[in-house]
Amino acid sequence: MSALTASNHSRTHGIVLAASLALIAFSLRTPITSVGPILLEAARATHLTPTGASILTTLPSFCFGIFGPLAPMLARRVGSERALLVLLTAGTALRVVPSWQTLFIGQTIACFSIGLMNVLMPGVVKRDFPHHVALMTGLYSAAMCAGAAAAAAATAPAANAIGHVFGNAADNAWAWALALWAVPAAAAIAMWLGQFRAGGMRVGKRANKVRGLWRDPLAWQVTLFMGSQSSLAYIVFGWLPTVLRMRGMSAVNAGLMLSLSVMTQAVASLLLPFVIARFRDQRAINVSAMVLAGVSLTGCFFAPLSTMWGWALLLGVAQGSSFTLGLTVIGLRSNDSQVAAQLSSMAQSIGYLLASSGPFIAGSLLHATGSLYGLAGLCAGICVLSSCFGYAAGRRAHVQVEIEETAA
Repeated sequence: MSALTASNHSRTHGIVLAASLALIAFSLRTPITSVGPILLEAARATHLTPTGASILTTLPSFCFGIFGPLAPMLARRVGSERALLVLLTAGTALRVVPSWQTLFIGQTIACFSIGLMNVLMPGVVKRDFPHHVALMTGLYSAAMCAGAAAAAAATAPAANAIGHVFGNAADNAWAWALALWAVPAAAAIAMWLGQFRAGGMRVGKRANKVRGLWRDPLAWQVTLFMGSQSSLAYIVFGWLPTVLRMRGMSAVNAGLMLSLSVMTQAVASLLLPFVIARFRDQRAINVSAMVLAGVSLTGCFFAPLSTMWGWALLLGVAQGSSFTLGLTVIGLRSNDSQVAAQLSSMAQSIGYLLASSGPFIAGSLLHATGSLYGLAGLCAGICVLSSCFGYAAGRRAHVQVEIEETAA
């Protein structure tokens, strides 16, 4: 094989890998944001109780908190990344059965695989694109936001179209619309087939132990900032379309508002590093992001529906910024990559477990009161707490830990 041919083959292989990575990322939020726009139809068709609906919206962040930190161990047992993609596809497709039992089982399987992939995929990027980590991480993040936005915008129209086609089966159109999001995951498997190394992710042995992290106040401030802003994000994913429908907006338009907000998050995430560079630390910008989130959510709850697109845009800017900031402070508050990895594990496990309570409490308040004021108060309280944690986590400091050297 000539040098030119080898170079072209390597370039083609890299493009296929990049496209596969983007398609995987696209599929990692579609099972979550596809539920909100048709939650009312699903609850009616399956006789799902208000408590059950609240638990359903809580599953993603709960699964991420439980399974994410166990990713290295579980990945060795489950197998390669292909096996996780198969689980994601199967769980998403299982939602085609119109019962609350299969809806919960399918959602749990999908979120189990996503929870593991959340932790493993940055390692895949580092492994397969060692010289283009920043570029591929940006592609990965943008594709994930695009998938979330597409599912939020297209699920309700897909359900309507399926209902028109099948007529009497319209009552189950919501289930078919949910299951459609298994298609991009299946396509990712087809593209990724043969691309990964046969052994899947390899977790190296740890040369040093990090001690004292869980006793460090700054580590907890970073964790609580991550958890509180994530809680608000999953309240929006799970309940914003329902809130807008309660206010009189159609299912299609409510899904479009969530989609618009999520797409704006992608833009905000890409532009935020240029803003962060202008600040000495992150205290002011962390607080500003949470204040903007509170203001924009209040607009979504109470402003005229004709202005909703503007509030959705502002909400996307706020939440895209706060999520990126939550990840950024993990690295900035760490002395080195090993400490950052341990702090990331702590922030994801505790943070997502805390975040899982948000959608459940939000749904319980909404169904108990039938009013948006209780939900608005909850979101305002979370924004205040997150601002306090964000201010503390934004200080120019490092977590204080001890590094114990051990044999490799």
